[in-house]
Amino acid sequence: MMDSTPEPDSAPLPPPHKRRPRYSGKNPRRFEEKYKERTPEKYPETVARVIASGKTPAGSHRPIMVGEILEVLRPQPGECAADCTLGYGGHAREILARLQPGGRLIGLDADPLELPRTEARLRALGFGPETFAAHRSNFAGLPKVLAAEGLMGGVDLILADLGVSSMQLDDPARGFSVKAEGALDMRMNPLRGQPASALLEKIGGGELAALLAENADEPHAEALARALAGKRFPTTLALAAAIRKALGERQEEQIALSIRRVFQALRIAVNEEFTALETFLRNLPACLRTGGRVAVLAFHSGEDRRVKKAFEAGLRDGIYAEIAREVQRPSPEERHANPRSTPAKLRWAVKKTEASCHS
Repeated sequence: MMDSTPEPDSAPLPPPHKRRPRYSGKNPRRFEEKYKERTPEKYPETVARVIASGKTPAGSHRPIMVGEILEVLRPQPGECAADCTLGYGGHAREILARLQPGGRLIGLDADPLELPRTEARLRALGFGPETFAAHRSNFAGLPKVLAAEGLMGGVDLILADLGVSSMQLDDPARGFSVKAEGALDMRMNPLRGQPASALLEKIGGGELAALLAENADEPHAEALARALAGKRFPTTLALAAAIRKALGERQEEQIALSIRRVFQALRIAVNEEFTALETFLRNLPACLRTGGRVAVLAFHSGEDRRVKKAFEAGLRDGIYAEIAREVQRPSPEERHANPRSTPAKLRWAVKKTEASCHS
């Protein structure tokens, strides 16, 4: 006789374990697959190993000369600051902490992709709208941004880090680097202007040679201009290959330097960086309160030359009470720990106080 007692319901099966997508092989090959480095809060040990090896974690940025900049700017509680190139927010985070209680920081960045991420990062650290405001603008737009914030009289300290952030350099889709293949773009704001590929396709040989010499001090400017001007290079690696071919049998180290210089020159041209810098330096005194401090971190001789001349002119004209007499460079320890800091050049100025203006 069969037992008619019903069997108890079996327990529901657990959902199948879903692995996070992983890359194939020992090391990530594509930028998008470097998920550990791109979420440092979840994988601090991985990030620490990358930093210890002297590299920058993918998709992040290591602020340069932080101690030197803080010493120059001397942020105090209750003061108001402007970070004209917000980037990853590393400098801003350190300045904001020293402005409290009662201080504010206005952050500017032209990159519509990175700015929201940096704003969210700083909000998560507890810096609310009353303490920190973010604006999508390059540093040339500083007067307009300060006016929008009700700061027509200027701010107490201004920082402008003119370097390209590691988030931009490391992402192949932005086209700033030959580390991986990507579209030859290089625009800080991908929604405006023309990409580097279009610039090369339209430019003449003489104009390109002058651009390479002015923007990157490229010694082979004329030979490279003959090979590159008027040509279409859709990707970063296609342009790098053309540069190699044009330079022929030269040593690999020289070729690699020329590739970096060509990319730098095109990036400066595409983003009109020198024009923006000259506008920023011209407007700078009106954006500083009396006794205000400014620090500018440059990464190219053309940038540093413009900053130096503007500060010297301001000192002669009685606008600045004091300026950096010599450029400051990263320490040997910082250059070793973060090779991307090597070309950095820091200059500073202090606006005259009302007392010194009438003395």
